[in-house]
Amino acid sequence: MGKAAAELGHSVEVWAPHTDSPEKTSWLFKVRRLPVSNGHGPLNRLALVREFIRERRRLRQATVYLSEPGPMLAWMLVSFLGALRVRRLVLTFHGSEIRRFHANPLLRVLTRRLVRKAFRIGTLARYTQQLLSERFPEAATKTFLTPGALRTDFTVNPRTPRKNDSGKIIVLTVGRLHPRKGQLLSLQALQDLPEPLRKRVEYWLVGPTLAPAYERALHAAAASQPGLAVRFLGNLPDDQLETVYDQADIFALTSIDHGHSVEGFGLVYLEASARGLPVVAHRVGGVAEAVDDGRTGLLVAPHHPAALTEAFRSLLEDDALRRRMGEAGRTWARQHSWTRAAELLFSDDSPADQPS
Repeated sequence: MGKAAAELGHSVEVWAPHTDSPEKTSWLFKVRRLPVSNGHGPLNRLALVREFIRERRRLRQATVYLSEPGPMLAWMLVSFLGALRVRRLVLTFHGSEIRRFHANPLLRVLTRRLVRKAFRIGTLARYTQQLLSERFPEAATKTFLTPGALRTDFTVNPRTPRKNDSGKIIVLTVGRLHPRKGQLLSLQALQDLPEPLRKRVEYWLVGPTLAPAYERALHAAAASQPGLAVRFLGNLPDDQLETVYDQADIFALTSIDHGHSVEGFGLVYLEASARGLPVVAHRVGGVAEAVDDGRTGLLVAPHHPAALTEAFRSLLEDDALRRRMGEAGRTWARQHSWTRAAELLFSDDSPADQPS
């Protein structure tokens, strides 16, 4: 979003967490590193509150864009204290934070204040747009659909594919190991395949462990059915992740609603499509707006294990279908751009597209 706004002629400063990695020098915008880690914990929010207060005079003439729940919570606190006034406030909601904010009486009040003060609001999916309007009706007249897109440094055209050593059909999941991401459901669906087909499949899981008990359950489930090869690859850096994408044949992320958490869109689906992988996913939240059912992948209603197994079987048994959906996915991923989102959110003029 920062790059898109800068390309439209805006002067952009991005506040980002501290990193020990070498700073990229070719950004089109200024990057200010803050003394916070990459997360939304209370210590990070307090550190961000201090930065907001410290920079309050400069922010009075700025358009402030908040696109994550952590910064929103920090802003709510500073705003409640009356310590901030800005030229314009722009927000983006993803889905889960709407549910969480609405469920807490205090946060519900503070979110209403935040929404009322916002100049414009973006949502990545129609699902999220509707959810926001239902829970916070004040947002309806200023909310615009701004679908997510690939990172500007993400490779759309895959590298020359490298044959995996096993010779098997690789099903890949990329996402944190957490019940909401549904890795266990994909694993069980693959285990229910007919034995001859199951033996031709290998299931790879990439992502950090945020729920140790869930990871243990995944390992136990994998061990219970030795007829399906399962590999836990951990959290991989981007260059290694690209290699894994190139070795895979199918991408699967069967997310489910979990408490207040929901898959509001799912940029990882676009990333998989950009790498030429057909997608298997659940029809939850805004996933249907990231996966074009029947064209770039197959969507299945959640909690229907037989239907999920059948979706996997359809792709595993049909090389031509996999290639066709993979090619359609590359085209689909290219159609998503941050430029239109930046135009809608930051333009001085009234956007041509009216809120829906």
